[in-house]
Amino acid sequence: MQKTLSRAAVILWMGLIFHLSHQAAAASSELSTGVTEIVLAFIEKVVPNEDLDVSSIHHIIRKNAHFFIYFFLGMLVLHALNMSKGTGCKTIGLALLICVLYAISDEVHQLFVPGRGAQVKDVLIDSAGASVGIVGYLLLSRLINIVRKT
Repeated sequence: MQKTLSRAAVILWMGLIFHLSHQAAAASSELSTGVTEIVLAFIEKVVPNEDLDVSSIHHIIRKNAHFFIYFFLGMLVLHALNMSKGTGCKTIGLALLICVLYAISDEVHQLFVPGRGAQVKDVLIDSAGASVGIVGYLLLSRLINIVRKT
């Protein structure tokens, strides 16, 4: 049952990535602009009278979205593989390979979406996010094992 659920989580997360990538440029920009406005409102409450460049914050938020969506994909993929193969170097490498190939396919997919394009930089950001997610999963797993033993 856990194998099935973990694989379903990967498929659903990949579906979310596909859905977000399939949005036309205007819709994608509208979504990230809304998130930017929320972040700016929060920053203004925490640091009042701070002059912020909206366009640079918008760019940072978009790139962080790439990183974090693949961060969670890396965790989910490694967990799903861990359910059936165990966590060895080959499993970790396979998890990263799956994430990188999905990032590449995601960018290729965007070539066919109106107003969108593919960027190697985004594949690198996605891959970095997946890598950190995989390492985070490994660290979290070790921490859980240590806590269970005590």
